[in-house]
Parts: sequence; C-alpha cells; structure tokens
Amino acid sequence: MPEPHHIILALVSYLEHDALPTIVLDTDYNILAANAAYRRQFGRDQQAPLGEKCHKVSHHYAVPCDQAGEHCPMRKAWDSKVPERVLHIHHTPRGPEHVDVELRPILNEQGRVVAFVERLTTITLAAAQPQQQGLVGRAPAFKAALASLQRAAPAQIPVLLQGESGTGKELFARALHMGSPRANGPLVVVDCTGLTESLFESELFGYEKGAFTGANQRKIGLAEAAHGGTLFLDEIGEVPMAMQVKLLRLIESGSFRPVGSLRTVHSDFRLVSATHKPLKKMVAEGTFREDLYYRISGFPIRLPALRERVEDLPLLVESLLQRMAGQPAPRLADAALKHLGLHPFPGNIRELRNILERARLFADDGLIRPEHLPDDIGPPIAPGVTRGRGHSDLSELAQALEQFQGPRSELARHLGMSERTLYRRLKALGLGT
Repeated sequence: MPEPHHIILALVSYLEHDALPTIVLDTDYNILAANAAYRRQFGRDQQAPLGEKCHKVSHHYAVPCDQAGEHCPMRKAWDSKVPERVLHIHHTPRGPEHVDVELRPILNEQGRVVAFVERLTTITLAAAQPQQQGLVGRAPAFKAALASLQRAAPAQIPVLLQGESGTGKELFARALHMGSPRANGPLVVVDCTGLTESLFESELFGYEKGAFTGANQRKIGLAEAAHGGTLFLDEIGEVPMAMQVKLLRLIESGSFRPVGSLRTVHSDFRLVSATHKPLKKMVAEGTFREDLYYRISGFPIRLPALRERVEDLPLLVESLLQRMAGQPAPRLADAALKHLGLHPFPGNIRELRNILERARLFADDGLIRPEHLPDDIGPPIAPGVTRGRGHSDLSELAQALEQFQGPRSELARHLGMSERTLYRRLKALGLGT
C-alpha cells in the first residue's frame, strides 16, 4: 500500500499541468506543494511559499480565516468532506484581488481527511483596488453580490438585479455579460423608464417601413440587435402592463413580430433584468404579471446600498476620481473623506459620483476639502440639533452628541443608521465609543 507522502507526490505530479493555480495543503494549513500556474500567478518571484500557512500567504492573517472574521473553506470542507467554494480577497504580487477558492478534501481509506487541494480562480469581473472602469469593492455585502455574479455569469439562466437606484445595476449587467460565453456578442441595453406602450414595442421589436406615421424606413429592434449576446432590460418594473404579455412571449420563445410586419423574427439572447421596485409586491397588487416575474427571476442578485458597504467608500472615491476627465486626477482630503463617511447616500454611488464631480470644480489645487462638498452632506440631524455650515464633520458630530438628549441608540435611530455604524464612525473620528 502506498505511503501518504507518496500519494501526495503523485497528486502534485498530476496537478503540475493543471491550468488553474493549485496548491496542496495539510490539515494544519501548511502549504505542501504548488503547481507551475500558482508559482507564476501568486508566487513571490515565481517561488512557491512551501511550509507557510495558507492564511498568512493569502490574507496576511496570523490565524485561520474563520478566526479572522472570514469564511474558511478548509473548515467547511473538513466538516462536510465534500468540495467547498468561497470568494476571498487574496494578497498577490499585483495587490489585493478577488479570488474564487475551491477546496477539495483528500480522504484516506478510513474516510479521514488527510490533505486538501486548493484551486484558485482570479475574478476579473471586479477589482479589490482602485480601478478606472468596472466594479470595485471589498466589503462583505459587495463580496456576497460578486460571489453570486461569479456563479451566474457562465450560465444561460435569466438574472434579476435588485437594488436601490444608483447601486450600479448596469455595471453588474456588463460584468455578467463579460463573464459569459456571449462576451464577444453585443450587450444591448433597454431603458424601460418612461416608455409608452407603442414606443416600447417599436424600440424592442422594431418596425417596418410605413408601419405608422413617421416610419420612413425599416428599423431593427433592440431584441433583434441582441442576437448572440445579452439583452439587458433596465428598470423592468416600468414596463406597461399591456406590454408584459408580449415581453413574456419574447423571453419564452425568443420570437417576435416587428410592428407592421407579418414575419416572425427569432433572436437568441441571454436575459438580464434590473429594477429598484418591489416586484413581488407589485405581483400581489396586480401591477406586474406573476408569470413574467418568475420567468425573469431565475437567479436574483441583490445589490447592496452604499450605506451597507461604507467601508468601500475610500476605494470607490479613488476609483471615481480616476475616472473623471482631465489629468492629474483630483485627490480627496482625509477630512473630506470623514465628512462623506457621515452621509447616508440615499442616491448611492450615483450620488457619490455627482458630489465628487461638483467638488472637483471648486478644488483649484486638485485637493477636495470639506468646504468643497455640498451643504447638505453629512448625517440627517435629529430635531433640535443644528448643523452649522463651516464646521468640520468632527465638530458637527460632537455637536450632535452634546445637544441630543438621550442614549446613543436613540441618536443612531435619528441619524438614520444602525447603532453599530454610529459607534464605528465615532471611533473613526476619534470621539470614542
């Protein structure tokens, strides 16, 4: 019978030619071996960190992931004895990156776990450091949405993106498209907001010459233009009720008739929809078809509001500033960043971008300071608590604490945030807990 280390050597030899970066771990988190793909992509000077703890190499943690507030695939695989997957942020020679980690336990003849094989897939659909385009984020709420996106992207299943206005639904839709087998095909965006029934039909299905007054030539509809790619129906909750049955028929069969035509057109597309509206509630109220809802929501993904990922604010600010026209990119003073951290952002990332675009026009030296931000930036102050323009964010919150009569839990409620968030921001501002 082969000895355990001989089994490991044979396994390493087999994995050496795996295209994905792969390492072998013992049950005490030590890296026993790494294949060529891992050494190229994650190794320091293309050298494998043999003998080091996986959590130290990947996360710079002194303890395993599950003891540092992360989900640990090794712990899960140890208990389940089946492969486990989790999305992590790994430190790499290129900086922090999102990585899809798959951990497979190796069992002996008695069914005991004796080692693990870890395969790593770098996620290119989002960045964990400032980026001039695409999705960026590190917060747990963002990573949860990204993990769902990573699962759904390669499939054909219809995806429904749900979230408040300004949370980046179109960016998520583009990432879904780029991560799919249809990435070389077109991504066609249909903005369903404000379209009348007749306009929606002509935009989506196209029309023949002479179909109606002003139809001077034949027009290809957006559904036909999406053939071979992705059709993104943005704000699908705005689709007129009378058009929903025709939309359902299009989604189910891929077939439709242009306005004024007798011919049937077929289009092969992957469907992605998005809305900020409560579609389930609309179904119950009879303003959205139930059959259409279940047809578009094969894989729902909830996009977090900015207030749910406030720790991403510095990363988002730097990325948005990099994306603005003109060089060099403006910078944000630490005091201005703290000030922004107190704002609830009802308009989410879109509001943040607008605030930065406006502020940069006042920053003549390229440094955005608190006085360059709009007057209404900051937390909603409780009744009886004044907000003096010209004070720093520090003095404003200190003033709120001084003037508000009651426990901090009540102050947090008036400020429109959780008590935990309030305590975290107080600590960040040096006001203690």
